[in-house]
Amino acid sequence: MAATVRPRRSALYVPGSNERALDKARTLPADVLLLDLEDAVAPDAKEAARRNVLAALAARASFGLRELVVRVNGLDTPWGHGDLVALAASGADAILLPKVESADAVRRARAVLAAAGAEETLPLWCMMETPRGILHAEEIADAPGVACLVMGTSDLTKDLHALHTGERLPMLVALGTCLLAARAAGIAILDGVHLDLNDAEGFLAACRQGRELGFDGKTLIHPSQIGPANAAFGPDAAAVEQARRIVAAYEEARARGAGVAVLDGRLIEVLHVREAERILALAAAIEERGG
Repeated sequence: MAATVRPRRSALYVPGSNERALDKARTLPADVLLLDLEDAVAPDAKEAARRNVLAALAARASFGLRELVVRVNGLDTPWGHGDLVALAASGADAILLPKVESADAVRRARAVLAAAGAEETLPLWCMMETPRGILHAEEIADAPGVACLVMGTSDLTKDLHALHTGERLPMLVALGTCLLAARAAGIAILDGVHLDLNDAEGFLAACRQGRELGFDGKTLIHPSQIGPANAAFGPDAAAVEQARRIVAAYEEARARGAGVAVLDGRLIEVLHVREAERILALAAAIEERGG
């Protein structure tokens, strides 16, 4: 399934040190679970978190169709190398690398995984959360094995000495740069988190903005954010119906031998059909996992 078709509307960070949260995650309607060994885990809990995550991955079937991605510690930390070695053959759907700033960082992680027995096809996801990382977004997205970029807007805001604003104007250059890199490489991309759990309206606005920009979904810090994110980033009934009409009109025109298809007075080109087909495939995948 293409990177932009597999549902990734909601990607919930789950602290690896929190066994109750890991257990509860099996029942949550998130498309992606980001099992976290990095920021959400205190230094003295790193080893226990790794064991908890490995145990969760060993029970992979109990998570159903949810995509299980593990965010490891960086290779420049005391735990990063051990994380990659332990996860090489763990059954994780992907490994999320923190603070990626170059394609070389991706290659270094891939080398450690390969030496530990990981399959070459194990996808790598990359956190885009530093100014240098944003400047190197294209080479990171094009690095072999990279399947998704994940925006780390909190760290990026700090590094830029910017402000958290409702419109996220300080983030737009970085968001757009990474979107261009991801789409040029044909890979997925997820928007950053919304930190204020009491700001439901602001969260919805951020979801709408992310969807309008072209993100596949949003990273989340609390289960209460899953439903709104799924609604914002999934095609609604009207979009699905319109996609069906576009495909049907195009196929009918081709059957008649017509060179042009018209729907509601508008020309339909191949690019419209391809996007309609993507929407229908996404809707079917969402329905398969229960909505």
